[in-house]
Amino acid sequence: MIAAVGVGVFGFMFIEDYNFLDALYMTVITISTVGFSEIHPLNPQGRVFTTILIISNIGVFFYSITTLTSILVDGEFQKFLKMYRVKKAIKKLENHVVVCGFGRNGVEVVEQLTIDKIPFIIIERDESLADDIEEQGYLCIHGDATNDDILHSIYIEKAKAIITTLPKDADNVFVTLTAKEINPDIEIISRASLDASETKLRRAGADHVIMPEKIGGEHMAKLVSKPDIMDFISLITGQEEINGTRMTIEEFGFDEDFGKRSIIELNIRKKTGANVIGIKDQAGFHVNPSSTHVLDKNSKLICLGTETEINRCKELFKRRSLDV
Repeated sequence: MIAAVGVGVFGFMFIEDYNFLDALYMTVITISTVGFSEIHPLNPQGRVFTTILIISNIGVFFYSITTLTSILVDGEFQKFLKMYRVKKAIKKLENHVVVCGFGRNGVEVVEQLTIDKIPFIIIERDESLADDIEEQGYLCIHGDATNDDILHSIYIEKAKAIITTLPKDADNVFVTLTAKEINPDIEIISRASLDASETKLRRAGADHVIMPEKIGGEHMAKLVSKPDIMDFISLITGQEEINGTRMTIEEFGFDEDFGKRSIIELNIRKKTGANVIGIKDQAGFHVNPSSTHVLDKNSKLICLGTETEINRCKELFKRRSLDV
């Protein structure tokens, strides 16, 4: 369209000796077939040029108008703006979690990540479902998670974890292989339906393989054989409330300011009300550790407490000081 107008303006200025404004006016009324009066009678060369301009560009003009109308009326422009906003938001992501698939498992994952305030982005193959996800306020990109370009577009090299909940185990294996190749340090949690797929996923690089059906079945069986234990686990993991209070388990990393101190020296129970129920260090996990257990900067504390007590722990470690 711009090229057609440019040719018309140049032609009228060169053949008819019009100034720029007159040439632009003649070009527009000619291409659009409006047919208002001419600036002055055209010479034979000008008539030939005008005829060629009409024949060669009338299709271009109406196609451009139709396309522009479609963009504005059919929502294409809004889609472009939405995609622009999504890409802009994706560029800001760092240490985020990538969730592949928004099925039953994916929905639960997203809800928990939202509660924990962990940044994430969803990859969904179904376009209509992707639109619904965006309407819910989640950051989502429409595409196939098994496609390398899609994984690159959500900056997986800067992500800290990827959770793949695709219905087909083969797709989860493929996503795991690709993600590990792009970002060798990324943590991968994958869903599996078959026992045989677990081995393949771990070989592909998955750090954790979850089988929802198996876990669900075991949970239901233990509710019969060990109901009190299962109720207790539900309480300490925050799934149920105790006297109107919900308990929380949280992990805390150490830096050099807390290293080489024992649990009793930190005195976390007195300062925050939370209990240290476990420690993870280079030797592995220590459940119900002794108060004399010495920590180092690579240790992680696993604490149990109410939301208020856990927040006090966060403030304590944020200050990097043993002082209250």
